[in-house]
Amino acid sequence: MINVTQSFLPPIQEFEAILKRAWDKKWMTNRGELLLELESKLSTYLGVSNFFITTNGTLPLQIALKTLGITKEVITTPFSYVATTSAIIWENCTPVFVDIERDMLTIDPVKIEAAITENTEAILATHVFGNPCDVEAIQAIAEKYNLKVIYDAAHCFAVTYKGKSIFEYGDIISTSFHSTKLFHTGEGGAIFVPNDALYKKCYYHHNFGHNGPLEYHGLGINAKASEMQAAMGLSVLPYIDTIIAKRKLLTETYESLLKDNANVSLFGFREFAEKNYSYMPVIFKDEAFMQLVLEKLAALKIYPRRYFYPSLNKLPYLEKSVSMPISEDICSKILCLPLYFELEKQQVAEICNVINSL
Repeated sequence: MINVTQSFLPPIQEFEAILKRAWDKKWMTNRGELLLELESKLSTYLGVSNFFITTNGTLPLQIALKTLGITKEVITTPFSYVATTSAIIWENCTPVFVDIERDMLTIDPVKIEAAITENTEAILATHVFGNPCDVEAIQAIAEKYNLKVIYDAAHCFAVTYKGKSIFEYGDIISTSFHSTKLFHTGEGGAIFVPNDALYKKCYYHHNFGHNGPLEYHGLGINAKASEMQAAMGLSVLPYIDTIIAKRKLLTETYESLLKDNANVSLFGFREFAEKNYSYMPVIFKDEAFMQLVLEKLAALKIYPRRYFYPSLNKLPYLEKSVSMPISEDICSKILCLPLYFELEKQQVAEICNVINSL
């Protein structure tokens, strides 16, 4: 069986050896030694500061909205995972959808400006499949209208834009360290906050509002990561360059074998951005052909994923439905093909042979 993804796991002995340090100290959470070590190593690897690891990748979005005091309209993308929209609604804000750029799959800045009203307070955009949004255009709009910018960068570990980590663009940036991600802590995430004062507020909010053991800065929740999560991250991090190199090889194999297929297209990638090869999305000519590909691959126990689907403007719990024709069209015919460290070139060739035979 070939699934769309598979967690990278280091030798269990390496994980156990790291975890034993916390085990021996009987310190399993509350920002222990392993978590602090992982944050230090990630800071060096990514070239960033002012961040902390969280227990998942969704809470950072909620913390961002709360910290920035967002209570009204948030302009956002319909082409993302459901957590992007649900975080807005969970924080009692109103999502205002804006369609995407067809070639990049990221939110369209021109349409952002057209959607701004007197109630607009923020933009929450997603860097799709590791492809950065037009961060400069979005920042210019935010400054023009005095809006806050939050990025969902769940797919973006190790992505850079113009030589700088993508985690340094925006007011607050979230990412995911879920086990299916390029780098993971089993379950987890992180929040990046370039501004020092804002970083401190986010930090208080993720730990019950604690300001030291006996004082409280204000309201907070529990978004802390555990030592077990940190142990997994410390086990995975030494392999990250090898993981990216293997995924690059597989991605290039897919692209080479599918490039002459008129029924298949690949999305563009932002100029000056460095890829991390986190996903292998393929856009088919129409939904019927995409469904045929699913059927033929499933017969061989190969399981790609409709991702993203559905277009988030079609979620059943939204107060009103709006049309997002580009996002809806892409969602109807896109698949993420299998891509993970232990996948072999021969298996990629088998998948491509099925697609090319239709």
